[in-house]
This record gives sequence, C-alpha cells and structure tokens, in this order.
Amino acid sequence: MSNIICKSCKKEIEEQDFNLNLNVCPYCNFHDYIDMHRRVEITVDEGSFTEFADEIISYDFLNFYDVKQYEERLKEARFKSGISEAIITGNAKIGGYNVTLGVMDFSFLGGSMGSVVGERVKRAAENSIKNNIPLIIFSTSGGARMQEGIISLMQMAKTVSAVNRLREAKIPYFCIITNPTTGGVSASFVTVADIIISEPGALFCFAGPRVVEQTIKKSIPSDFGLAERNLKNGQIDLIVNRKDVRQKLVNLLTLFVS
Repeated sequence: MSNIICKSCKKEIEEQDFNLNLNVCPYCNFHDYIDMHRRVEITVDEGSFTEFADEIISYDFLNFYDVKQYEERLKEARFKSGISEAIITGNAKIGGYNVTLGVMDFSFLGGSMGSVVGERVKRAAENSIKNNIPLIIFSTSGGARMQEGIISLMQMAKTVSAVNRLREAKIPYFCIITNPTTGGVSASFVTVADIIISEPGALFCFAGPRVVEQTIKKSIPSDFGLAERNLKNGQIDLIVNRKDVRQKLVNLLTLFVS
C-alpha cells in the first residue's frame, strides 16, 4: 500500500493510517480533503441519510463559453467527481435527532455556488421548516459559479432569505466550515448560522490571501483567513477536530432541541 505525503508538514503517512484517521495528518493535524459521501458516513447515524433534491441539476442556460463550453465542464465534473452537484442534501439522524443535512464538495467545480446549489440550500431550509428539525450544512467553496453570471450571485440573497425564514420559525441552523470556504458562499448562508464551527486550519474568507495582497499591494498576516484567526476575531464560534464534529453536533442538538 502506498504512502501519503502530508501537504502541510510533508511527512509520509501510511495510506491505511491516513484513511483511518479521517484524512487528517497524525503528525501536524492537517485536515485534508474528504468527499461528501465519506463526510455523510462519519457524521450521521448509520443508514439514516435519505437524499432529496437530487433531481435538480445544472445546465448551460446562458450558452456560456470560456476555454470550453459550460455544458462540457459540467459533464467533466460529474464524471471526475462521481457526483451530480457541489452539494448533497437530505434527511438524516445524528445521535437520534432528526436533521436536514447539506454537504458541499470542492471536487465539483471548486464547490462553486450556482443556481442548483442555491436551490438545494433553499429546499433544505424549507424541509427543516416543514418538519420542524434543525438544519446542518458542511461548507466548502471557491465562490460563485462564473459560468452562470448574475444568476449565481443572486443565490447569495436567495440562500440568506431561506435562512431568515428558518430563524423566524425558531429552528436551529449550524454550519461547519471546511477548507476552503470563500467567496459568495462565505458571504451568504455560511455566516448567518446560529453556531459556526470550523475544522482546524480551514481557510474562511471572502477573497483569498493572494487576491487580497495583489489588490491592496501590501503584505498580509500569515494566518489571514484561517480558522484560528477567525476564532480570535469572533467570526466563528468553535474550532473542532474532524473526529469530534459528530459528537459536538450531538451536544448542540441536545442543547437546542431537547
């Protein structure tokens, strides 16, 4: 079995140990990428997840072309990632509590938010209101999906409005930030959660460090946008290791629901 090289400390890790440790480096605690299906598996009660809104998929309604046709990019993304969109939504149980769950995946066009991601988030919020159950979303995104133009930007207002209706119904909403969460996603439904949790070292900002430095023509702090700095500045509520996220959600559900 081949070894994994940690992207942070560059140490070799046996692949089996890396997988058993949920794609977290045992030496430096670097939290590497994990796909949405594995995320669901380690978070919810076994066999409790039932997907919905999977019939809604993106298409090239603007006939958008950059280096290649948007429709071709969608086909490639579905083939390479094995998923239909950048977010999966469904009903689940966590510690016996009924919840609506949304999990984003960076492997599908950088987790970008287009019309389908926005619609699935909206339907997830509506499902929570209909069934009076908490909403939990795991976020990761590079921002808005440029191939859908202004429609992608409109999803910011759409998702925030959906969360506002959730708040009016007094239903809890928790968001778990994973690396990276940036752009329109970070500036919309992620930042209006009742409790915002982050995995260690996750990049959480609107514009990334490189873009900010190029814009302001000045150097920025080495920890710019990282979870630890966001916690210090009050942008997030908790930093929780991946292996502890499920139990932390159970504790929060016990406080907010019981």
